Amino acid sequence: MPAGRTGGREAAAGRYKWMVLSNTTLGMLVATINSSIVIISLPAIFRGIGLDPLRPGNVSYLLWMLMGYLVVSAVLVVAFGRLGDIHGRVKMYNLGFLVFTVASIALAFTPNVGSAGALELIGLRIVQGIGGALLMANSLAILTDAFPVRERGMALGINQVAALAGSFMGLLIGGLLADTNWRAVFLVSVPFGIFGTVWGYLRWASAARAASTGPATSPSASG
Repeated sequence: MPAGRTGGREAAAGRYKWMVLSNTTLGMLVATINSSIVIISLPAIFRGIGLDPLRPGNVSYLLWMLMGYLVVSAVLVVAFGRLGDIHGRVKMYNLGFLVFTVASIALAFTPNVGSAGALELIGLRIVQGIGGALLMANSLAILTDAFPVRERGMALGINQVAALAGSFMGLLIGGLLADTNWRAVFLVSVPFGIFGTVWGYLRWASAARAASTGPATSPSASG
């Protein structure tokens, strides 16, 4: 095989793996930020929709608003990992970014108040958690496929540091934005979600095809 062609494939594989690391790190960051962002901002959110969560009969709204995202993402992550193995990890990952972004936009513009508004927010947080589970379930597997063994630990470490950082950043961001506008708590994720979704759908597939014969990728990663 000509040296120039081999070098081109290696360069494409190199670009692909760093694109994978950048996109999956962004995905893990926004997913974990949103796992904790409402903890500090819950009082502002309930004031915004005009509902007292501590009144008898309203406590369930408080619990589901707090735990809905975490419960759904934790329960579904294994099943979504299996779906990624079957239907393609990149496809499932990109779908997760899309679902997450659409849910974030809907959360920021929830029209109703009172109990109806609380139910809408809880339902949309569950949908957002589905998107987050798709991101978390497939990002590590994609990284494992994209990076050679000698670099895999570094890539997985960066991804997990982003996940840990997101959990702490969510508390800080939620507290800061709650003093401004409760809708901003959900709106802050939208630009990153749109960027990650567009990047994944427009660039990832072409990069995977260019690197598909390189030494560091596999069909399951480019699915």
